[in-house]
Amino acid sequence: MTGPDLKAGIASKDLPDGGTLVGHVDGEAVLLVRRGRDVFAIGAACTHYGGPLGEGLVVGDTIHCPWHHACFDLRTGEPIRAPALLPEPVYDVEVGDRIRVKGKGVAAGFSPPGGLKAVPTRIAIVGAGAAGNAAADMLRRRGFTGSIAMFGPEDPVDRPNLSKEYLAGSAPEEWLPLPIADGIDFVHRRVTKLDAPTKTLTLDDGSTRSFDAILIATGADPIRLPIPGSDQPHVHYLRTSANSRSIIAAAQAGKSAVIVGAGFIGLEVAASLRARNVDVSVVAPEDIPLARIMGDDVGRFVQRLHESHGVRFFLGTGVKSIDRDAVVTANGDRLTSNFVVIGAGVRPNTQLASKRARQASTLPGMSRDFPIALPVTRFASSIGSSPSSRGKQRPET
Repeated sequence: MTGPDLKAGIASKDLPDGGTLVGHVDGEAVLLVRRGRDVFAIGAACTHYGGPLGEGLVVGDTIHCPWHHACFDLRTGEPIRAPALLPEPVYDVEVGDRIRVKGKGVAAGFSPPGGLKAVPTRIAIVGAGAAGNAAADMLRRRGFTGSIAMFGPEDPVDRPNLSKEYLAGSAPEEWLPLPIADGIDFVHRRVTKLDAPTKTLTLDDGSTRSFDAILIATGADPIRLPIPGSDQPHVHYLRTSANSRSIIAAAQAGKSAVIVGAGFIGLEVAASLRARNVDVSVVAPEDIPLARIMGDDVGRFVQRLHESHGVRFFLGTGVKSIDRDAVVTANGDRLTSNFVVIGAGVRPNTQLASKRARQASTLPGMSRDFPIALPVTRFASSIGSSPSSRGKQRPET
């Protein structure tokens, strides 16, 4: 183990205000954080992918993981930002001339604030992605005992894996599923219609179900480019675990691919396919990958890094057509390919967010403090930004 034995303690002066220190307690890595007179002790490894919280960013009474920007409450260990769902252990601390960690503590419990007029007993969550699954988990952890039904065509998965380790072949299938909170009625159906005034959902089998409150967390869908030939079976998009498996099957059957798009998904797919020894060409209209988001210097560095691993770039051009065995660029280049992956970004899935649903979300009496007390329709997303030492950054979603 690295760092000092925190049961034996450290001198109080060795942990200044705002400072952090990683040590160990009973064989487990523990992070100490001082905020004014308070000293917190929390597990030092992020519960998402084991990221080093000692290298993270302290914001108020929270710690942000440096890898995927999961965020934990320093007082309770509660995960309060995606993608982490499991809490961190917290420890009791004795502060004097020396700071000693005595052992694991008990996280503070949660209960709904008083004075709520209409607490629902039946909640529906439309969407089983990161936002929907996290909402279900938070409802249970905050003491909601009513029924929760979550609707989606596939089980919640750790989406970053779909374009990274799992696609590259270095992570097993068991890494994909996200934990689902106890007592959730998970319905493997698509919701095709929402009647906001009656809070009734129509499913793709024609059945209907009514609730006291509905959370819409339908996420986003890949942007489908109107390219001639893009509707062929060897052309893939990546959003679901089924999509990732289809690309893996294509990589096992063929050894050359064209990636359309040089954003995060396109470049992650390119790197993962190179790990499977697939010849990869990337076509994109921008002159420098990721420049709009990360700047020219970082974009050029990322391009050089991919090129050092054998990825070829065709930038400043689009795709004219996709043939069965090649992609033709707008510049006239013909790039041989056994399969194609289009990564042109995503658009929010707003099909259920009809005018009536949006009106329902602004009914009088809505509270901003405790979402489960809202007997109306609400909307959730796992897309946003997170504080970091370099300003606000895009988290994994």
